[in-house]
Amino acid sequence: MASSPVLEDDSALSRSDRVLFRVESWLNLAAGLMILAVMLMAVANILGRKLFNLPVPGFIDWMVQAVPVIAFLGIGYCQRLGGHIRMDLVVGSLKGRALWLFELVSVVVMGALMMVLTFGSWRHAERAISIGDSTIDINLPTWPVKLLVPIMFAFLIVRLGLQTWGYWRALWSGELRPVAVPLIEDAATVAANEAASVSDAAGDSTTDRTAR
Repeated sequence: MASSPVLEDDSALSRSDRVLFRVESWLNLAAGLMILAVMLMAVANILGRKLFNLPVPGFIDWMVQAVPVIAFLGIGYCQRLGGHIRMDLVVGSLKGRALWLFELVSVVVMGALMMVLTFGSWRHAERAISIGDSTIDINLPTWPVKLLVPIMFAFLIVRLGLQTWGYWRALWSGELRPVAVPLIEDAATVAANEAASVSDAAGDSTTDRTAR
C-alpha cells in the first residue's frame, strides 16, 4: 500500500508528530542499512563458498538475528505514513466525523493490543537474558534482538497515541484534513501522485545530464 500524506501545522500535536517522525526516520534508515548489510553478507557467503570453500561462519545465525531487526525498526515509520496493509473498502467510503470515529476506534484497539504484545515481548526478552539464550551455531546472544522488539513496540504505542490525539481532535472539530494522521486518498489521486513523482525524478535526471 502506498503511503498517505500527513499534514503539518504549528500545533503542539504536529510538533510532537514531527519530533517523533525524525526518530522514526533514523530507525527506518538503520533498518535499510541492515538490509544492505544482509545483502553484502549473503554475497560474501555465496562467493566465499563457491570460490574458496569458505562460507561466512554462522551465516544462518546472523540472518535469523537480522530479520527481526529489519522488520521492527521501521514499524513506527510505516504507521506514521499509513503504509501498513489495510482494507479500505468500507473506510474509503466514509467521510468527516464517521471516518475519524472509525479511525479513532482502530488506533485505540491497536494501542491496547500493542500494550499486551509489549508486555509479552518484554517478558520474553527477560527470559532470554536470564537463561543466556543463544543461537545454535556460533552462540550469538539472542537477548539484544528480543529486547529490541518491546522497545520498537513502545515507539509504536507513542505513535498510536499521537494518532489517537489527532483523530480525536478531528472528531471533535469536524475538520476534513487533520494534521499528524495519514489521510486516505482515492486510487486516482495515488496514481497521479506516483506519476508526478516519476516525472519529477525523470526531470531531475535530465537536468543533471544537461548540467554536465
